[in-house]
Amino acid sequence: MKNKLIQSNPAIMMGKPVIAGTRITVELILEKLAAGETIEQILAAHPRLTKKAVLAALAYAAEAMRNPPPEKAA
Repeated sequence: MKNKLIQSNPAIMMGKPVIAGTRITVELILEKLAAGETIEQILAAHPRLTKKAVLAALAYAAEAMRNPPPEKAA
C-alpha cells in the first residue's frame, strides 16, 4: 500500500510509519483509539493531524494485517 500521508524513514522515529510531516506514529494513533479515545480527541491533542490522516493510519494498519511481511528463514 502506498499512501502519501504515511511515510517510513529510518531517520524518523526509528523507521516506524508516521503521518507525513510529523513524528506521530501510526502505532500511537492505534494505541489511542484502542484506549477509547475518539478521533476528535486525538485531533484536539495533536493539532497537526487531520481526520484524513487518522483514517489513513487505520487503512495502513489494516493493509499491514492483510499483507504481513514474509517470515525470515531461521
